[in-house]
Amino acid sequence: PLADVLACMMQIHVNTPYLLNHALERLLRGHGHAASDIIHFTDYVVERGSDKHVAYAASKAALDNMTRSFARKLAPEVKVNSIAPSLILFNEHDDAEYRQQALNKSLMKTAPGEKEVIDLVDYLLTSCFVTGRSFPLDGGRHLR
Repeated sequence: PLADVLACMMQIHVNTPYLLNHALERLLRGHGHAASDIIHFTDYVVERGSDKHVAYAASKAALDNMTRSFARKLAPEVKVNSIAPSLILFNEHDDAEYRQQALNKSLMKTAPGEKEVIDLVDYLLTSCFVTGRSFPLDGGRHLR
């Protein structure tokens, strides 16, 4: 049923991060010399919506807003940001036609791989000033 799909998506992408952020607040605030970090993973569909995955897109949009809310709540001891990826890696079973269609959705026409995610996470962890922001990792897909 549709209600179960929505409940499942909200449990995974909203309720669980919400409870984890609260449960870890004391530990994260107790770091002392440098701000701690929370990095949520949202999705590029937060900006576009999705006609095929409405519950998923809605749950990721809620997580995107929660990123900003927790950034306000936990600053200055904790920085809270999100990464909003589109395609990162192909699945082994994806055929050549699907791969080309997916690549054509991005201006960069490439699957970035996990290194792009790691580099962005590293940037966020080493920055002392960035909080409450969502970082698209979509190769320009939002411009199509």
